[in-house]
Amino acid sequence: MIYIGLDPGSASGAYGIINHDEDFIACGDILSVDGRVDAIWLYEKIMSWVNVYDTAMIAVESVHSMPKQGIASTAKFMRAAGVIEAVAALTRYPYTLVTPQAWKKYHGLIGSAKGASLEAARLHWDEADLRLVKHHGRADALLMALWLKRKNHG
Repeated sequence: MIYIGLDPGSASGAYGIINHDEDFIACGDILSVDGRVDAIWLYEKIMSWVNVYDTAMIAVESVHSMPKQGIASTAKFMRAAGVIEAVAALTRYPYTLVTPQAWKKYHGLIGSAKGASLEAARLHWDEADLRLVKHHGRADALLMALWLKRKNHG
């Protein structure tokens, strides 16, 4: 069993994958082509890991528009989120929409700086490629996967 976290971003997003023992499997940025999520790439990426580990559960961050965000950037963000959610559904594995507040509260990150999720993920998985500040989406995705695993299987 693997647990996959998917964090939508403005044009694409990030993924994080752990196993049942909470070991790091993979993380990275979701591929985008011409500013749009590459749905086929994401589906094939998820399924390639599922084929190795037999089955999966997926957490997708439930997002909404942000105040003072322009209509064009909101549309781009919501389109990316919709594609990511659709790909999760197409895998036919159980997926859960989780609010940022829910998984961040679980990890004690409510009210903390954006970099706090990077630090938390680095402490848990030192082998993950989380070197740069821009890797916060990967950290968020890994922490969502951990939240999902513990929510469902302790």
